Amino acid sequence: MASIVSPTPSDGSARNRLTRIVVTGSESTGKTTLAQSIAEYYGVPWIPEFARDYAENKDEPLSADDVEPIAAGQIAREGIAFERASRVVILDTDIVSTVVYAEHYYGSVPSWIEQAARERVADLYLLCDTDLPWVADPVRDAQHHRRQVHDLFVQRLAQLAATVRVVSGTTSPDERLQRALAHIEDWCRLART
Repeated sequence: MASIVSPTPSDGSARNRLTRIVVTGSESTGKTTLAQSIAEYYGVPWIPEFARDYAENKDEPLSADDVEPIAAGQIAREGIAFERASRVVILDTDIVSTVVYAEHYYGSVPSWIEQAARERVADLYLLCDTDLPWVADPVRDAQHHRRQVHDLFVQRLAQLAATVRVVSGTTSPDERLQRALAHIEDWCRLART
């Protein structure tokens, strides 16, 4: 097992002293399972998606009014975890996901959230492909828009000049994990050179 490279901090903040790997993508693409598995493999903490918890605790459908509380909650959850982590943290989505979904559902994003996404670009994004079968749950509703949302992630991450690797694989969760770990190891080798 290789260790994950820690970046050279640009300032003393907890966020900038950590290597941040984000597992992201459309609904029902295995993000949570993959984030947990990567964190377990490396023995590092992971941060669950705030938006899912928020949506599960709301008694009505989400609206544009929920975008800012979701973004603030995601940032707060990350901040707590960043203070506790020592070198590496795995995130089950980040603020970029809030931007993509706000654009998809409501057509706009508050400027402070756009700015936060630009300032908080992670070291590596593992973008989960839409090749897994859809699994319905009470929070998901974009089954027929998964590819469109995936393309929005591709566009937004490119605009942010983020380092992205697409993770695919349909035979088993282990196949996806092995592909993700290979991407991380390749990225680590490149970061060392």
